Amino acid sequence: MKNTQKKELAVCGLNAVKALAAVHGDKIRRLYFNDERRFDFGDLCKQMAARKAPYNLVQNEDLEKLCGSVHHQGVVAMMEEPRIVTLNTDITDGWLHRKESAILLDRVGNANNLGAIVRSAAFFGFKNIIIPIDEAQSSITTSSYRVAQGGMEYVNIYCIHSITRLLQAMKGKMVRFGTDVTADEPVSAIGMLRKGKPALIVLGNEEHGISKDVRQHCDYVVTIPYGAGDRQLESLNVAQASAIILYECSRS
Repeated sequence: MKNTQKKELAVCGLNAVKALAAVHGDKIRRLYFNDERRFDFGDLCKQMAARKAPYNLVQNEDLEKLCGSVHHQGVVAMMEEPRIVTLNTDITDGWLHRKESAILLDRVGNANNLGAIVRSAAFFGFKNIIIPIDEAQSSITTSSYRVAQGGMEYVNIYCIHSITRLLQAMKGKMVRFGTDVTADEPVSAIGMLRKGKPALIVLGNEEHGISKDVRQHCDYVVTIPYGAGDRQLESLNVAQASAIILYECSRS
């Protein structure tokens, strides 16, 4: 939940707040916790007291109002609203120099899915996530922060105006992988297809997958093969699929 007047974002969930405190504690403006969590954030409270930032013991009902969710796990941190940096050539040149791969989301609209993708990205060491400036694309929210389980502190999220322009700009520089259930290449082939180059992995919308225009600008389109026997479901959730794809990419 955002406080638009104060330009703040509520971060809730034990792991999410602990990671925020450990990595970017200076961004926390106010801290609220219930009696169960009163001893979990002693060091953070000392730091906040030193810079005269308020922290308070409150009831669960107050936490729910602050974050707009019953899934607060006893703690809510109000932080400055995250600023998403617009991707530019200086940033992508840095990726290429360091041989860093990136994840590009093609209008993934569910905040929980975004959070789960961030969590997988952080786990497998993918630091760069790109989202389009589009109403259909979820951005950084209280829900995505909580579901990421602290992963937000270990990735960089960038925004772009045009997915296809980025794909065109990365032609020959990164290996551009689309993902689709109808593809012929198995996801296990990513390592062989990369040939040592950084990968740009495109994950599609929950309902329609990657768009036709995006698919045409990919070097390869890969799929996750289904198990033995008859397939009962057409596809995995995009967040589940991302974990498998990022695992295969991390092996190469």
